[in-house]
Amino acid sequence: MNTTQVAVDIAKSVFQVAVSHDPGQVHEQHRLSRARFQRFFANYPPAEVLMEACGSAHHWGRELQAMGHQVSLLPPSDVSRYRDGNKTDRADAKALLEASRNKKIDPVPIKSTDQQAVTALHRLRSQYLATRTARINAVRGLMREFGVVVPLGAKNVVPRVRAALAEDVVPTFLRLAFEEALDEIGQLQARADAIRSQLEQLAKLMPDAQRLMTVPGIGVLTATALVAFVGDPHRFRSGRHFAAYLGLTPREHSSGTRRRLGRISKRGNSYLRMLLIHGARSVLWSAKRCAELDDLRAWALEVQERRGHNVAAVALANRLARVTWRVWRDQRPFDRRIAA
Repeated sequence: MNTTQVAVDIAKSVFQVAVSHDPGQVHEQHRLSRARFQRFFANYPPAEVLMEACGSAHHWGRELQAMGHQVSLLPPSDVSRYRDGNKTDRADAKALLEASRNKKIDPVPIKSTDQQAVTALHRLRSQYLATRTARINAVRGLMREFGVVVPLGAKNVVPRVRAALAEDVVPTFLRLAFEEALDEIGQLQARADAIRSQLEQLAKLMPDAQRLMTVPGIGVLTATALVAFVGDPHRFRSGRHFAAYLGLTPREHSSGTRRRLGRISKRGNSYLRMLLIHGARSVLWSAKRCAELDDLRAWALEVQERRGHNVAAVALANRLARVTWRVWRDQRPFDRRIAA
């Protein structure tokens, strides 16, 4: 049985490689350029390659698998706990070898090129919206300096500022800069809308996404993001483990017979957690207007009455995550009895 492990610390232009033939020992250390890195593994006997699940790791994982190696991507937050001393490439590579010995650390599945393409669309869209929000806040703040108060809501900014510019509220030499900022806001919104339209078309080609969209509060964005970022629902033992992966379970600080549960842990993918919480808010909003409530919405409204809107939204997001995992695992559309 081949027990050779090769730990790789990925950087932009150099790769630190640590080879271990026996657990707990490092027998070789190499610092390789990109070209030498590919040649090294092309000529190396099949081995288990360890990498952190960071930038370009999925690409190199696919490349190394094609060369006949077994690749394991470990979560960086788990690997960092095994690093001794200062943070260096050599220390990171050795930490990978130590972390791999802990069988409780679940490897991250290697994403396909299609999955990574969908995640790239989501990231671009979120960056467009973040930049748009920054421009809106800047314009709103600058206009306030000239006595123009823009009402809340992104849709109010562009027409209100254009009206103020037409009234000669700001100096003439500043008008052009404001016009360009307003044009940029419109362009960023158009780009985000174009990506959303593209995701809607892609969702029609994803059977898993279509099933997930039958769950209340799960729309095109959440469904395609889950399929792309998570990949395989069977990597989670239960719906609670899936909710914990998303950071929607309480943080615990217990000792002895005293159990203390606090706020949600906020671990895992913050983007997926944000989408699920927004989806839960939409379910709460629609539940107030439903003539006939199902068990899920009735429970959510009861929690909202006792604990407030925000707590209820997060609690409902946790429950939606569990229901989503069940629908995804069983490969069947949403049934009200699942959420009961």
